[in-house]
Amino acid sequence: MDAVSEIRWQIYADPAKTAAAAADYIADSAARRLEQAPFFSLALSGGSTPKLMLAALRELDVNWSRVLVFQVDERVAPAADPARNLHLVHDALVATGVLPSENFLPMPVETVADSPDRAVQDYTTTLVESVGNPPVFDLIHLGLGDDGHTASLIPDRGEIERTDAEVMLTEPYQGLPRMTVSLPLINRAAQRLWLVTGAGKAAALAQLQAGDATIPAGRVCVPNSVVIADEAAAATVRELIA
Repeated sequence: MDAVSEIRWQIYADPAKTAAAAADYIADSAARRLEQAPFFSLALSGGSTPKLMLAALRELDVNWSRVLVFQVDERVAPAADPARNLHLVHDALVATGVLPSENFLPMPVETVADSPDRAVQDYTTTLVESVGNPPVFDLIHLGLGDDGHTASLIPDRGEIERTDAEVMLTEPYQGLPRMTVSLPLINRAAQRLWLVTGAGKAAALAQLQAGDATIPAGRVCVPNSVVIADEAAAATVRELIA
């Protein structure tokens, strides 16, 4: 079996069913981990796709008091900015009383303007103190951009090549700089969950399936990875993964 074929695939009819399946996967992973560990560490990506997933996840039987939630990436903008990924997790899990507020550990992007290096170091320290040195997430949720980016690791930029950092700042992308975890941190996670929906992601998903290293997503570790996608996104790979 080649490396690419080690990715596990789950394909569902529509975004709602896909999101529910991803939520089930997270809940099951948490339950298994909590049988043998004091906490479960979950890193969540931003964007619009995870909204349905988190809405489904908060309805499931998860011991949230023993779950630590981190961010995969964040826009460098004030906390009130609606573009912040922070709101996705806060509104779905913290504000609804599901996740204790102290268990959500967001990226400190508000301090970037005053001290970029300190902001990066602060989140690196948070990771080390929470999930080890080097940090290892139990599960990292990843999105896939139509350009093949994942986290805020953008094609044809130097951040994807960095192996000397767990967390870094990027140049502006779609108008704003980002804070993002690094490729080594993504690849070190115990499990990786890709959630991909929509026909606009079909070409990038085919590149991911092929292990295309010209896109950042294609350089993510394959073992212990699952792709949960809808029919529209998976249209170009269905025959290859059957």
